[in-house]
Amino acid sequence: MGRFIILSGPSCVGKGPLHAAFNKFYPGLAAELSKLVLYNCRSPRPAEIDGKDYHFRSREEIEGFRNKENFIVLDVRGDLQAVDLNDADRVLAAGHLFYEGNPFVGRKLQEVFASKVSVLSVFLAPLSREEILFLKSPERNSSLADFLTDVMRRKLLRRTQRQKSILSWKDLENIERRAASAYTELKEAWHFDHVIPNHDGEDSENWDAFYYPLGDARKTLLAFADLVGGKIPALVEKWDEGLLS
Repeated sequence: MGRFIILSGPSCVGKGPLHAAFNKFYPGLAAELSKLVLYNCRSPRPAEIDGKDYHFRSREEIEGFRNKENFIVLDVRGDLQAVDLNDADRVLAAGHLFYEGNPFVGRKLQEVFASKVSVLSVFLAPLSREEILFLKSPERNSSLADFLTDVMRRKLLRRTQRQKSILSWKDLENIERRAASAYTELKEAWHFDHVIPNHDGEDSENWDAFYYPLGDARKTLLAFADLVGGKIPALVEKWDEGLLS
């Protein structure tokens, strides 16, 4: 059996551009990983491709997967996502599998596959452990959940404005739903083997504006590549359950 690599984090934290940069600058390592493509009931974003990014299907069709033993169906911020376990098993029988997406799905996949194969789980976080402790300090007199929601709201707004010049009311509702979910999703980080703090989210030009990634984008890429290659870089953290309590 192969190895299962799971990359999770809140929406817009940088999972997509990290995966793209990993494919570009580490083609040898990336070629060994087959992406797990989930089913999703939402509409494709600009540039997303059916069958590559997700299998885009109707909510009714994905609801029907609940009656099939080989599917996991989860509600992710109001959207239904589903995993075909038979597809995952077929890939793992021949090589390595890669999942990039929501932390709730990532944690569920850990639970299902931990007894079957070697699992490497990585959480991409918009704040470092030190920053969280600083913000939680009583003298700050602030809400960490509200702070994080504002951070992610700004990232999501910038990302969506890069994709679309004019935002619709539906776009704004989607941004608010994803931003509000970030704190709950960050609470999942302690379940993952490693946490990589990254401030260059999907809204940042540091991933691709200058050909080579810069800033946190570069550090994150190097750290992720080290983890996939079997090394543990100094940048990565391990969070405890009580960090965000």
